[in-house]
Amino acid sequence: MSQHLIVLPIVLPLLAGVILLRSRLGGTRLKRRLGVGATLLLVLVSALLLARAADGEIAYYALGDWQPPFGIVLVLDRLSALLVLLTSVLALGCVIFACGGDDEQGSNFHGLFQLQLMGINGAFLTGDLFNLFVFFEVLLLASYALLLHGGGKSRTQAAVHYVVLNLAGSALFLIAVGTLYGATGTLNMADMAVRLGELPAERTGLVTAGALLLLVVFGLKSAILPLYFWLPRAYSAAPAPVAALFAIMTKVGVYAILRVYSLVFGEQAGDLAALQQPWVWWLSLATLAVATLGVLAARDLRLLVAYLVLVSVGTLLAGVGMGSVEATASLLYYLVHTTLITGGLFLLAEMIGLQRGKAGTRIVKGRPLTQGGALALLFLGGAIAVAGLPPLSGAIGKALLLDAATHAQQPWLWPLLLASGLSAMIALSRAGSTLFWRSQQGERDGEPLPRQHWIGVSLLLAASPLLVALAGPISDYTHATAEQLANPDAVVRTLLSDAGDAS
Repeated sequence: MSQHLIVLPIVLPLLAGVILLRSRLGGTRLKRRLGVGATLLLVLVSALLLARAADGEIAYYALGDWQPPFGIVLVLDRLSALLVLLTSVLALGCVIFACGGDDEQGSNFHGLFQLQLMGINGAFLTGDLFNLFVFFEVLLLASYALLLHGGGKSRTQAAVHYVVLNLAGSALFLIAVGTLYGATGTLNMADMAVRLGELPAERTGLVTAGALLLLVVFGLKSAILPLYFWLPRAYSAAPAPVAALFAIMTKVGVYAILRVYSLVFGEQAGDLAALQQPWVWWLSLATLAVATLGVLAARDLRLLVAYLVLVSVGTLLAGVGMGSVEATASLLYYLVHTTLITGGLFLLAEMIGLQRGKAGTRIVKGRPLTQGGALALLFLGGAIAVAGLPPLSGAIGKALLLDAATHAQQPWLWPLLLASGLSAMIALSRAGSTLFWRSQQGERDGEPLPRQHWIGVSLLLAASPLLVALAGPISDYTHATAEQLANPDAVVRTLLSDAGDAS
């Protein structure tokens, strides 16, 4: 049974999604139980996969027993295991929150939610460029419908922009994949890495074009400057549990850059090695700078959190751009922190908006909140964590990245990262004082929030103190993951030299 564990993060949400999308399936209560149950089971499976990958084993699953490089291959290593577990924990908080009533605003929420999980997990596990494209399309198709969940003018406008840009990105992805296949004769990433080492000189330009085109696609997915303009509107307009799940969507783009360029365009690629690094480094700094200005300018709490997601994108890609083991280890710790905390803040913004009446999530004076004390405490904890202040995990993540920048002799990250933290403090302090201290107009007539909302947001925001308590083991794991990424020969040996001994 253990050999089939690798495929379960894809099969479980697929089966759950198909069952939930049956129009005659029970009522809301049954769908909620199935949705939460399937996601909880996914968390357990992901934890088992993380335990399996923690000892450094690289395993693969050949669907239909077609061995690499010819068949569809799923690869489990430390990085994919970490991100599958992160996705499942984030999804659990989101789906519990949605059971408080958000899932009833439209149809088929739970089924679409599971299909999006299938696409995300597939993107993290696949060892093939074409199947990376396929799983991108699966998660995008589900996200189109989830973004429109509940309807409304703002969501429809945001969805149109989101769909058009991602369709353009999908077309570019196909062109890039076709270009690389024409030049190398393979789409298996490990096999492509081997063939690049033997690439004839006349094909170098073609592969370079394909690689840079892929970088554009992954940059669009991760929302790097100048391809980020879709994100603030889409994330701020989406239903709260959908926006919170979308916190992992930009990380799929970051993951794709890490995976493809460390494996395929590593040292063995000769002149093509690390061709993405200067582009990613300077564009990440520009993204960080522009997102910081967006944080200061935001006048809506949802929009503020969306720009904080962009700040995290710039920070993570700066770690990628430094290209060292220390930087990769640091960005992976920060990735876990920022994904869960920004996801929790999207949920918290919805809770605050529900109790403010017509003012909603706009950072203006409104009526007093019925459960203002508890909401204020959650907001304070989330603000400290996302701004990177001690003693929570954001401070540790940023300190690790700054230390990596020092060792990599990249001083430009220091002022930008510190400025982004200061700007986040200013913007969140302004928002908190307006929402909780100055909102004294009218009576407290907001209804108490459902317990599912409190459970969902607490689950995600509690990750920050937990990341502090477990900072040592988590840092050890992320450092080992970074060293594994820096040694692509291990993946090549597992998938090609040992083909036939499916793990």
